[in-house]
Amino acid sequence: MAAIMLTVAALYHFTRFDDPAALQAPLARIACTNGVRGTLLLAPEGINGTIAGTRAGIDAVLDHIRALPGCCDLEWKESPASEMPFGRMKVRLKREIVTMGQPDVDPRATVGHYVVPQDWNALISAPDVAVIDTRNDYEVAIGSFAGAVDPGTRSFRDFPAWWQDNAHRFQGKRIAMFCTGGIRCEKSTNYLLSQGVDQVFHLKGGILKYLEDIPEERSLWQGDCFVFDQRVSLTHGLRPGRHELCHACRRPLAPEDRTRPEYEEGVCCHRCVGEYDETDRARFRERQRQFDLAARRDNPET
Repeated sequence: MAAIMLTVAALYHFTRFDDPAALQAPLARIACTNGVRGTLLLAPEGINGTIAGTRAGIDAVLDHIRALPGCCDLEWKESPASEMPFGRMKVRLKREIVTMGQPDVDPRATVGHYVVPQDWNALISAPDVAVIDTRNDYEVAIGSFAGAVDPGTRSFRDFPAWWQDNAHRFQGKRIAMFCTGGIRCEKSTNYLLSQGVDQVFHLKGGILKYLEDIPEERSLWQGDCFVFDQRVSLTHGLRPGRHELCHACRRPLAPEDRTRPEYEEGVCCHRCVGEYDETDRARFRERQRQFDLAARRDNPET
């Protein structure tokens, strides 16, 4: 029997939800009823998340979301998956659908100029353009656009402080920004506009749309793109990348990283070896032991 190909849908939409809590249970119910898994975040500013399921299941959830207040023009990005990349379905309530911690930032008011993938190469190759990667440091570490500035931030909340410390470096430059799917750039471009930067651009659809639309031979992308599900990374054509997760710190690991002496499966990697104490390590080892036992029960011949 041929394997069923699943659809992964990444989405976000900024709109006003007066009572996000009232939307939570019906959204979770329609997803679970249709066998859809993943995570969706609801906040007063809108919805954000990634889900996976059959074509029919994804369509049912998307139809439900499009019927929510202000979501009729929802856009999303799709990619295929041969295995379910999520363990369960979660619909969570948050203060922000992507956390920047800047209460005056409102992408519904204004954002930077959208640039479609087909025009992105020309923009970021221009000498008067500074290209800024708005993602976290562990995401940038496995791939980015050639020549992009890495702010080295551990979380998106750190971006405004980084900009305040580094704005002088970009005087007289047009600013081009990008992230995985576009949502962080909605906020970061609004923030830069509020700081008096008038020439701000961002990649429409994010890295994922670029990797989908631009042939590898014409691409300026280098490496893999981190994604927040069990696929871990994607590359050109949205093909699976070569990374796995460190199950201690949730950072991506290349095959060569797993041969380093600091690596212990499920317990630590070279990036987090000094971040946890022995009590944590013991807990991680027990968790990994349970994973291994479950895997042997499911596959007794391995």
